[in-house]
Amino acid sequence: MKAIINGKLIMKDRVKHESVIIFDKQIVKIINTEEFLQYKKEYKEKYKEELQVIDAKGKYVSPGFIDIHIHGSGGYDTMDGTAEVLKVISSTIAENGVTSYLPTTMTMKKASIYNALDAIREAMKLENQGAKILGVHMEGPFINEKYKGAQKADNIISPDYDIIKDYLDIIKIITLAPEKDKDHSFIKKVKCNSEITLSIGHSDASYEETLKAIEDGITHATHTFNAMTPLNHRKPGIVGAIFSSDITCELIADMIHIHPAIFNILINAKRKDKIVLITDSMRAGCMKSGTYDLGGQKVIVENGAARLQDGTLAGSVLTLNKGVKNMLSNSNLEIYEAVAMASNVPAKVINIEDRKGSLEVGLDADIVIFDENIDIFFTIVEGRIVFQTQK
Repeated sequence: MKAIINGKLIMKDRVKHESVIIFDKQIVKIINTEEFLQYKKEYKEKYKEELQVIDAKGKYVSPGFIDIHIHGSGGYDTMDGTAEVLKVISSTIAENGVTSYLPTTMTMKKASIYNALDAIREAMKLENQGAKILGVHMEGPFINEKYKGAQKADNIISPDYDIIKDYLDIIKIITLAPEKDKDHSFIKKVKCNSEITLSIGHSDASYEETLKAIEDGITHATHTFNAMTPLNHRKPGIVGAIFSSDITCELIADMIHIHPAIFNILINAKRKDKIVLITDSMRAGCMKSGTYDLGGQKVIVENGAARLQDGTLAGSVLTLNKGVKNMLSNSNLEIYEAVAMASNVPAKVINIEDRKGSLEVGLDADIVIFDENIDIFFTIVEGRIVFQTQK
């Protein structure tokens, strides 16, 4: 059993002071400092051992971050297709406060996608020393060539339920272009047979087509503003439909994909609990500038941006703690509201808010400790310390 003392607890709706978190694999108690002294004494008398105490030293104690859209980091990519690669990604992103995530596939040949899905399923069964894999985000191959971004057009296909039917147990999100789904038959079948979250992205859908897709089962939007029809006063597009509907939406808050002025615009257009911070990081995340690849395409990373040779943005090298910091520094949010966008809201998107995403008794002890700059000092996954800084 462990306890975190002297921290500022980031709850869903406030920052809580003078409180202590007691946890094992799950959070057992949240009590005040005076109660903790008595609890500590009783624990020693009952179990004949000391409670392991972590001193937060006045820093923030936060629910762990959940990245529901990340391709890779630390030099490796989900599409490399091995459990060992995923272990490296997991340990790398844990240093940035990520306690759980969805390895994200991309538009490649079906054999490559199946290989990645099989590797993820295998990795989910293994003991992990970093962030926990919750399942898969399939980004493509059911997208529109016009808004393919850094995905290869050769591998784009129409939505096909047979491709995913054997992986319903691990797929949590599918990004697709609904205008490529005739009569929305794929959308309807997925909604009837699974709890998969369907997300609009890499799409040329009109405002009207998007609203119809939402009516039929789309509940989420992939990296809002990027790779989708923009807001225009005569053609509101996908962005207009996102603004005027209740769906959740992702945001890459690296200030490269999105101008920081957009942060408050999106917050004002949507409820705060509908915005999810993601990284969309590729293998160059947490690496030096240089030349990398994404889906078989050459990517040049410099000045914090990852681009194909033609200048197209190719994912990001953002870390999620930096995304939280950027959002907080360029918006009118309170810290607990920005943190929720990287913890509680993504948990809701993939239907795990009863297990993860907030500091509540009974939920998994996924906890991070960070300072005013959102620099990470401790990362705890289901009660295990998986990262501790030497600072």
